[in-house]
Parts: sequence; C-alpha cells; structure tokens
Amino acid sequence: MRVVVLTWGSRGDVEPLAGLSVKLQEFGAEVVMCAPPDEEFGVLLERAGVPMVPLGPSVRSVVNNPKPPSKEDALKLAPELVAARFEVLTKIAADGCDAIVATGLLPAGARDVAEKVGARYLFASFHTVGAPAAFTNELYGDALNNGRAAIGLPPVADVREHVRTEQPLLAADPTLWPADSPEFLQVGAWTLPDHRPLPTDLEAFLDAGEPPVFVGFGSMAAHAPKDIARLTIEAARAHGRRVLLSRGWADIAAIDDQQDTFVIGEVNQQALFPRLATVIHHGGAGTTTTAAKAGVPQLVVPRIVDQPRWAARVAELGIGFAHQDPDPTVESLSEGLATTLAPETLARAREIAPSIDTDGATRTAKLLFS
Repeated sequence: MRVVVLTWGSRGDVEPLAGLSVKLQEFGAEVVMCAPPDEEFGVLLERAGVPMVPLGPSVRSVVNNPKPPSKEDALKLAPELVAARFEVLTKIAADGCDAIVATGLLPAGARDVAEKVGARYLFASFHTVGAPAAFTNELYGDALNNGRAAIGLPPVADVREHVRTEQPLLAADPTLWPADSPEFLQVGAWTLPDHRPLPTDLEAFLDAGEPPVFVGFGSMAAHAPKDIARLTIEAARAHGRRVLLSRGWADIAAIDDQQDTFVIGEVNQQALFPRLATVIHHGGAGTTTTAAKAGVPQLVVPRIVDQPRWAARVAELGIGFAHQDPDPTVESLSEGLATTLAPETLARAREIAPSIDTDGATRTAKLLFS
C-alpha cells in the first residue's frame, strides 16, 4: 500500500502525522509526507525516517510576522495552499497512490486528487473546533472549484463538509477532548515516540534541585503573551521554584543571569515533562496531551482557536489551571501556580495519566488496512 499523508501547520500538526506515518510504515505501507518546508520539520521527519515532500510556504514565514495574520492574509494564503496541494499531490499520485490522509489547516484539494485517481481519502482533526462554513467557502471555494474543474471534476457547494467527509477522524484522547458529535470517529491521539536522551547540561540542571516550572509557547511567536519570560520567572520565584524556559519560535529568553533559570531549545518532551513541577504553555493539542500523559500539572494560557477549550478541560479534570485572560500578570500566574503546585493537583494529574490514549496511530493504521 502506498499512502500519502499531508498537513500544513505548526509542529503540533506535523509531529502527530509523523507518528501516524511511522506506524503505517510498521504495518508495511510506503509513506510519503507532504509538509511545510520549514527546516525543523525536515529534521523531525528525517529523524522519524519519513520521506518528505515540501508543500506550500514555510509556516514560520507566516506566523513570525510582527502582527498576527489578518483576514486579508488568510484570503491570500488559502488559495495558495489549495493550488499547492493540487500540484504536489497530482505529481505524487502519478506514481501510484492507494490512500491520502489529510489534516492541518483545512486541506482543501486533497480529497479532490484522491477522487481523481481513485484513492481512499481520510480527513483527521486534533479537535472539533472549525471555522464557519460561510467563511470557509469564502477562503477556499473559488480556488478549490477551479482546481476541480482543471482535473475534470464538478464543483462542490460546501467546502468544509466536502473536505471533512461524512465521518472525519478525531485524533485526540477522549478524556482530554471527548467527541461532541456522532459524526466523528475518535481514534485517540497520534504520537511520535521519542527516544532521544536529554542534553547533559539539562540533566545537570534537573538534578540540581526540585523539579522546575517549564515555560514554552511553541510556534506561537506572534501570539505569545508580552513579557512572558519575566512574568513567569517572577511568578515561579515567588513560589521558590526554578524555571526552565523553552525558546520556541517566540525566542523566549532569560531575564537575568541567576542560576535558577535555564534556557533550552527543542528537546524530548516525553522524557522531560515527567521531571517537571508544572508545564506553562499555550494549550496546543500536542503539548496538552504530552503533559497529561506525563502526569504533570499544567498552567494553560490559551491564545487562539481550540486552545481555550483545551485549557478549560485541563481545569475541569483537576489536572491544572486555565488562565483564560490573554494578558497574564505576575499575580495571575502566581495564582495559577498555587493551584498547579498543590499536592492534590499533582495527585490528580498522576491519577489521570495512565488513561491518556496516545495510541491513535495504531487504530488509524488498522482502519486504513481494513
């Protein structure tokens, strides 16, 4: 079986699909992954042993602008991505394709190429939050139907429903994000196993005292709270805790040279998170799931789209604190840390951890091979 998987989005979109790709390879499939041409995604997929074909512009070039993307930016980007999918997928499918699995920013164009070449098509999402149908049509409608016409297919009226199919997959843990509609087939979170050791200097920092507070906002460069490093460091120090800062795309940096703060780049979070006191993050699906699986309390400061709901669920489960105000202060973060550093929150996080389902890739692979 030859499978093409594709996404366009942040690391939180790319890494889960890499996890599915690895599992499909274990099942005997030949897999090609289409992903944004950001250097770090190429490194990730090379480590995973998954061949990569670049698709669309780099994500960093889009999200690292001084201002968050506007509606005008979206109206420009959407047709560009649709055209890229038609072009790239058509070339790949020319060599034979049994199935296309698509996720990430609404992958309009993928189902259409699958339809043209007679391949199976699956759409998956990591949450159930979506843009309104009318806005989706405004973004993608003309580009999608122009692409369909070019390959001899009739137009579609509702882009969102067409792309999502009659039964989209929900690649999320049911404890953290229960399916809220019978249309979704919940398969569990897709996870890429990570066996890399932690850097020696990071190990030394972890061993030198109590578990630190971790701060990381991933690829939320344009959306990370202002002065987040200073705010979180001061809040953690108020509780007598050391701080571990993850640079991410926001280039978070230390505010002074005190020895209670350590800055890291990209590391194995599956190995790191169980050794932390609290994970402060933006509420992406991957970080929320990894922290929950590690049994570590979370302080979630959500920024966009699905993140407020991940934050709310963390608080509802009693495994952390939801900071729904987009402008945190030292006092508000300190209040959140009072919750996450409480023994009962740690106990609850450890109680929930074994139930977190991170084997959705296996179920999805079985579904494709059925």
